[in-house]
Amino acid sequence: MGWNEDKEDIRTYKVVVNHEEQYAIWLEHKQLPNGWTLAGKTGSKADCLAFIKEAWTDMRPLSLRKKLDELAKNPLPPVSSDPGTPAEKALVDRLCDGDHSVEVGLRAEKDAKLFKKAIDGGYVHIKFTETRGGTEIRMRLNADTSDFSAADFDNGKGSAHMEGNLMLDYVRVKCIADVDLDTLKGRGRLVRV
Repeated sequence: MGWNEDKEDIRTYKVVVNHEEQYAIWLEHKQLPNGWTLAGKTGSKADCLAFIKEAWTDMRPLSLRKKLDELAKNPLPPVSSDPGTPAEKALVDRLCDGDHSVEVGLRAEKDAKLFKKAIDGGYVHIKFTETRGGTEIRMRLNADTSDFSAADFDNGKGSAHMEGNLMLDYVRVKCIADVDLDTLKGRGRLVRV
């Protein structure tokens, strides 16, 4: 049978707190719910709520308070509209700035024959290895500007020059990459188009 709100509440409560330092009241005779511990106050509902009002002065969860304290001690660098340093430049701008280490992005074993299959399909994956986590792009090859005349795919020797267009971070770019077939690594860059 439920509690009648019109009756005076004479039940005894206990104050409980969880790992995030959030408080609640709990009927004294009931088993504590998982994740909650006693906060050291037992009494009437009004007494327990008064205790909580005094003890719980910051309603933010403990994890949030810790994170904000850490950010106050070690603030993030300001975001600048002037991309003066490489860390502040957008990814596209950084990859357009000079040549970078790249490797062929093949999902299975990396070998020149699988790379040739991707080329025959008209699309290749190139991974810029010096970005945080690596930036892998999929580009559609431009048959007129790509050059595979120095490539011996059967023996994994020689090199391949690839060019292709794509969108990266909503910017239309061309990827230019030269890859050694022995290692499937090389140098590449982006150019805005």
